[in-house]
Amino acid sequence: MGEIDSSLLERGQSSLPDRNLGMELVRATEAAAIQASAWIGRGDKDSADGAAVTAMRDFLNTVDFEGTVIIGEGEKDDAPMLANGEIVGNGNGPKYDIAVDPVDGTSVTAEGRAHAISVIAVSDRGTMYNPKDVFYMNKLITTIAGKGVVSLDLSPAENVRELAKALNKDVSEITVAIIDRPRHREIVDQVRLAGARTRLFLDGDVAAGVHAVTGSGGIDMLLGIGGAPEGTISACATKALGGYMQGRLSPLSPEEMKNAILAGHNLEKIFEIDDLVASDNTYFVATGVTDGLLLNGVYRKGDLIRTESMILRSHSGTIRRVSADHIASRWKNKRSPYDLNGF
Repeated sequence: MGEIDSSLLERGQSSLPDRNLGMELVRATEAAAIQASAWIGRGDKDSADGAAVTAMRDFLNTVDFEGTVIIGEGEKDDAPMLANGEIVGNGNGPKYDIAVDPVDGTSVTAEGRAHAISVIAVSDRGTMYNPKDVFYMNKLITTIAGKGVVSLDLSPAENVRELAKALNKDVSEITVAIIDRPRHREIVDQVRLAGARTRLFLDGDVAAGVHAVTGSGGIDMLLGIGGAPEGTISACATKALGGYMQGRLSPLSPEEMKNAILAGHNLEKIFEIDDLVASDNTYFVATGVTDGLLLNGVYRKGDLIRTESMILRSHSGTIRRVSADHIASRWKNKRSPYDLNGF
């Protein structure tokens, strides 16, 4: 075997295959999804979230990296979470910012509904925006065709019409994903009056945002106010997929408004995707908890547990889908984070 040119190594241009952190992180989302799946339809979202958090943390601490949790889900409703500022990983390897949502869609998991996923997003250290003290963000996500065309400063009807022109579609062919909440009644009405269709969903706007970028699931745009932490996670996915996104912080209560102002947030600012994630080296890893348009949920038959995951990486432009079969009996007495505790 010939020697590697040292000049290439110095310039970061080795011919060796590039290590994909996402392939290691997917074990953490798989474990979290499997644990959460034991609580599907049981009406106890905190137990589902708590089980997923523990499994995700245990696996993250085996990965060769040092991750600082910039966004740990749970603060807005006192749910279990990986805490902001927590260090995960075994300390070996590169340093990253990390955003986690062990179950994006705890309510739908507890109710046995569709589209819950377990998610991890990663970017280079110091590049991930932290919407601390603000729990909600108004978001707009489309394919890259929306760049310079749609804007949070435009009305929902204007955005629908402009995106239709950019995509060379009739307005009647445009479908907008919107979280089904009373606060979005006006947006829903405007989109429909403009002649477009709506796709309403109960929870989990990260998956809907991915659909808006890829055009899968018949979705062309995501609009509306969802979680601010999920906004940064969605930005990592959108960047990896080459899509377009804007966000604007949107406090929904006087107390949240006060905390946002005290924290120094600019509530008028429209965040472009580079404001949310400054790095061009991002990872987005997700595993389905319940069946959805993006991913199949955890499936168990006898001793076999099947998971489906997605791994996105912006640096290489790769999109991987990973279907894995896990043999539950192999985990017994091995202190495995996959242990189902009576699932």
